[in-house]
Amino acid sequence: MKKASEEHHISRNPGMALDMSLIDKIKINKSAVERRASTLGTRRAVKKEWQAAWLLRAITCIDLTTLAGDDTDGNVSRLCAKARKPVREDILASLGMEPITVGAVCVYHNLIPAALKTLEGSGIPVAVVSTGFPAGQITSEQKIKEIETSVAAGAKEIDIVISRAMVLTGNWEALYEEVKAYRKACGDAHLKTILATGELATLTNVAKASQICMMGGADFIKTSTGKESVNATLPVSLVMVRAIRDYYERTGFKVGFKPAGGISKAKDAITWLILIKEELGNEWLNNHLFRFGASSLLGDIERQLEHFTTGRYSASYRHPVA
Repeated sequence: MKKASEEHHISRNPGMALDMSLIDKIKINKSAVERRASTLGTRRAVKKEWQAAWLLRAITCIDLTTLAGDDTDGNVSRLCAKARKPVREDILASLGMEPITVGAVCVYHNLIPAALKTLEGSGIPVAVVSTGFPAGQITSEQKIKEIETSVAAGAKEIDIVISRAMVLTGNWEALYEEVKAYRKACGDAHLKTILATGELATLTNVAKASQICMMGGADFIKTSTGKESVNATLPVSLVMVRAIRDYYERTGFKVGFKPAGGISKAKDAITWLILIKEELGNEWLNNHLFRFGASSLLGDIERQLEHFTTGRYSASYRHPVA
């Protein structure tokens, strides 16, 4: 099998001037989107060694995440150790694979030191949630300060939440300026904008918010915080990746996509990879342009890989996430 981690050199999205004529034209046909999304898991049969290869690729695209109120330095360090070796060595040897790692580890700001210590030398970036995650109900000044403080502490990726009220009231100019300010505060750190799509009411709002975030300079657009009642869904993801494709065709800059929340099964990971392959192409099938926001997903993927190598399903506790 081909090694799943590869070097990619992708120019960061610098953003563009706000063009309300493009935003005003956006209209999403919900029925058509849902019909297309319903076929994604049925159009391709991925079996045997091909399934294993896709699952290995999925692992390299995981933002291994812990965002719980009871997080400690200890459990973050254990999560980071798993991030460095996400698959047991005997399984990798059976597959003829070199060691792989996940795409990033995502934590709260106060746990950056613990994550950096355990990940030292691995090349795995630390991603941090910011701007009053998950609700975003703090002042603009506080949001900018959060970003700057996390970047100064060593975070390489910042997952921000947008102000949903700006979307729901159609204040697109304010959302554009907000994202631009976040991008400036990030400096060299990558900006991942969380839309919290379950709170945006319509797919048209999702499409418009996606475009505004990319115009403002987002490096990634992300579905959810994982804390909403409805998180990543295929219809929402389809709308967002088509917005990415439209932005790329218009500007020549590639923006990444991150579904998050509720993706816990290996078969679901493959469906999202199929979505990316069919809508954006193979160039997006790497952790520079695609991530899963997940915690329990890794355990199920490792379990499926052991089944492929042994022909037997093992108990889930043999594949702890951390």
